[in-house]
Formats: sequence, C-alpha cells, structure tokens
Amino acid sequence: MLFSPSPKRRRIQLQISERRRLLMLGDVLVVIASVLIALRIWAFVARYAFTWTFILPQIYWFPIFIGLWLLLASANDFFDLRVIANRRESLQRLLLISLQMLVVYFVIFFLSPRDALPRLFSIYYGVVSFVLLGVWRMIYPAVAGWASEPRRVLIVGTDWASESIIGAIGRYAYKEYQIVGIIGETDEVGTSICDVPIIGAGADLMSVALRERVSELVVTSTRELSGQTFQGVMDAYVWGLNVVPMPLLYERITGRVPVEHVNKNWAVVLPLDGASAFNPYPALKRFIEVILSAVGMAVFLILLLPLALIIKLDSPGSIFYSQRRVGLNGHAFTIYKFRTMVTDAEVRSGAVFSRQGDPRVTRSGRIMRKTRLDELPQLINILRGDMSLIGPRPERPEHVDRLMTKIPFYRTRLVIRPGLTGWAQVCYGYGSDDEDALMKLQYDLYYIRHQSLLLDLNIIIRTAGKVIRMSGV
Repeated sequence: MLFSPSPKRRRIQLQISERRRLLMLGDVLVVIASVLIALRIWAFVARYAFTWTFILPQIYWFPIFIGLWLLLASANDFFDLRVIANRRESLQRLLLISLQMLVVYFVIFFLSPRDALPRLFSIYYGVVSFVLLGVWRMIYPAVAGWASEPRRVLIVGTDWASESIIGAIGRYAYKEYQIVGIIGETDEVGTSICDVPIIGAGADLMSVALRERVSELVVTSTRELSGQTFQGVMDAYVWGLNVVPMPLLYERITGRVPVEHVNKNWAVVLPLDGASAFNPYPALKRFIEVILSAVGMAVFLILLLPLALIIKLDSPGSIFYSQRRVGLNGHAFTIYKFRTMVTDAEVRSGAVFSRQGDPRVTRSGRIMRKTRLDELPQLINILRGDMSLIGPRPERPEHVDRLMTKIPFYRTRLVIRPGLTGWAQVCYGYGSDDEDALMKLQYDLYYIRHQSLLLDLNIIIRTAGKVIRMSGV
C-alpha cells in the first residue's frame, strides 16, 4: 500500500556533505573579504588610490589564499563537524592554521627575489582573516541551524550494526542527525538499543516515518528483511525519504568502512568506480611519488652518515633492517628501514606487533620512530615500485595470514600498492593488536574507495604535521 497524505511544510534538512559545502562556501567568501580588506589597508598605508587599477594587478592573491586556506583547513580537519561544534577547539585550530599560512608565506617570501612579494600585506591578511574566520566559525552553528534542522533518522534493523551506527552518530554527528527510533520485530517493540527505543515493526514503518517526520531511513539489518519491512522501506522510498545502507552512512560520517557489518555486501568495500584505462590518477600519482622520492633520497643521503654513526654507537648490530612484507596482490617483497630495535629482537617472541614503550626499541630508535626517520630507506622501495608514497602500510606475511582468517575483507587492502604513509596512519595512529588492525583496515578501505590527488595531498600534509609533532612510537 502506498501512502499519499498531503506533505507538511518543514525546514530543509541538509545532509552532512551539504553542510560541509555550506561551511566551505562561507570560508571562501570570508577569505575573499579578508584579501580585499588587506588590500585596502595596504593601499591606505602606502598612500595608493584603492581603485581597480590597484586591485587588478593583485588579483592573483585571491585564488592563492583561497587554495591555501582550503588545503590547510582540510589537512587540519577544520571541516570536521565535530570540531566545529566545539568552539574552543575550533578557535585553537583556526589559530594553528593561521600560523601555518604565515609560515608558508614567509618561507616563500625569503626564497623569492628581493621585493618580489609584499611582506606587510600578508600580515594584514593574517590578522583580518583570523578575526573574520573566527567570527564566521562562531556563528556557523547558528546559521546551519537556521538553514536546516537535524536530519530525523529512523533505523531499520536491530542487530549489531544498529548499535554501531547509533554509536557513530552519537560520537561524530549528533548535531546533524536525530535518531527518532528503531524499526524491529513485533516482539521487540517497547525495548531499546543503546537507549534508542524500538517504536514499531515492519508493518508500522511508513506510519511511524510520517508521524515522526522522518527524512532518512538507515537500513542496518544484515539479515534478509521481512516482506512487511521491505514493503515499508519501498513505500518510504517512493514517498521521497532518503534510504541509505548503514555501511555507507557510517563511512560518510567517520571516514571508515565498517567491514564487520557489511556481511556479503562486498560492493561497499571495493573502489567506487573500479579501474579505468582512461583514469589519469594512477599515472599522475606514480609520477609525483617518483619525483618526491627522488628528492627524499637526497635528504636520505645527507642524513645517512650521521644516522649510521648514531645507530652504531647506541647498540651493536647492523645499520639497516630488512623484513619481508606483503604488497600488491599479495606478492611479498623486502622492506628496508634503519634499525631501531636491539639485534635479534624477535628470537623469543616471534612475529609480534610493536607497541608503545616497547622495551626492544633502542634509545636512538625511539627518536627515529618518533620523527619517522627510520622509514627513509623505504624510498628505495618506492622507486623500485614495491611501494607507493600513499597507501595501506605493508604488513608481515605472518600477520596477513592470521588477519585474513579473522577480519572480513582484510585481503581487500592488497588490491593497491602499500604506502609509506596512509589514511589509517594519519587518522588512527599505531596499531598494536588485532583490534587495531581491524580499525586501520576500515580506514584503509575508505582510502581505497576514495583515492584522489586531493586526498593524497591531505595525507602528506597531515603526515608532515605528525612528523613535526614527533607523534610516532
């Protein structure tokens, strides 16, 4: 039976991606205004007439500062709606990004010919943009709330996946989504999951959706839907409600693929568009990483002698450490690193994950791990084609064999070359057990599905930030 009551007027309910676009649009407009004001101050101080004759030769500053802002904001998670909801953290991130922009500018300034770039203009822009962006970010929640009320969500299904999406919404998107209830089996009505009530069965789905003014159904059940529930979902879809599988919403709000909840739905863990002979991304990525690796090799050669001396003086053994890892399509290769552990560290323990405060790590090894200097020899692996600059970290064959039997779709991370750094490394950190391996797989699969040069650049910048903060283990 199809429902056709007259729709009630209600406020627009923007999706998370639309809210982010609204935020980015506001940022761009503020950056444009900041450049204009900075130019106005520059003209006033220098006693220039603030006319089109003055503005047009400086117009290139608009795309430069817009691009730099979007890049640094993305790299610092400043479009993350959780950060935006916390005003104190939002201001801290804004200050950090503003300082990063000034550092980038002054590095370029001092490398440029004398008088090629205006020094005071960048200071004017930095101060003005910090103030205006701070004001915009403070009022954004009110603007977003005025433009759109939270999306009212009805969850369909009562298995473990429903607990996971309730937890994910509560942690990552509680201001964007409001869960009104759950559709379960008849005998489950009146109970609750994670304090969210089960308010109806399959036969009640459409009436509940209309009564609660639902705008989105999240289908979490990995079992076969009953006939009545399936009919209710179809009625809701025909009515105009958005129907989304739990794994896709989970991925959208967390940046991870929930492999333990996709069951046999393998399509949600593979790349969105598959491979294409006309896709320039793989060739461009390989070209860029070869260039960057060649530059990195120059740094490696400069640091080789002092690092080798430090390693030798700290503990007996070789300078380099090699180990078999699993790469593209399951092919094993030898990875190279500076030695950071005592010699024969795994004679007694066998193949185990390293962990925080690992007693096998030498004094010099702790410093190299924190700064990622121990990874420099892997540039050789990148140039040889064993590895990529960005991708899932290569794992040892012993761990891969074990994890493929324990974690669904673990083998999927082998469909691309492993990387020197990756989405899991910048989002999650170091893993020391199988549960961490599952979490990192979720991030790795997100990267595999969403590969792009922009995402790669985001990862590189965030990796650089981790190196500067010495956040390795």
